[in-house]
Amino acid sequence: MPSEAENRFHGDMRRGAERLKREIGYNPTRFMQMLGELGGVGAAKQLLRGNNASDGFTTLWEAGRLELSVEAFVLLPWYRHLFDDHHLEAARYRLSEHGFDVDRFLRETRRDPPLWVSDDV
Repeated sequence: MPSEAENRFHGDMRRGAERLKREIGYNPTRFMQMLGELGGVGAAKQLLRGNNASDGFTTLWEAGRLELSVEAFVLLPWYRHLFDDHHLEAARYRLSEHGFDVDRFLRETRRDPPLWVSDDV
């Protein structure tokens, strides 16, 4: 049975995907399928395997919306404990390699959590 944090993570990832559909017209169909099959944490761990970014990550990078990527979600302070160090390192590396300022993102989310984050973090 998933923990409360796992349920919140799953919901935040689903809301992030819905936001992408509304804001940039990107419908992450395969990602939503993974969420349904593996849950949020399982889907994130699968996407963080290997060296290559997913097609969805590339789409977000091209749109300048990496703050809504799985990689950004897993680095949020209230979700880090759900992942092993190698997942966190892979997420940080992938974001950094694509020009995303991870440290700035984390500073800003500590001060003012994004609107897509659950109210109860």
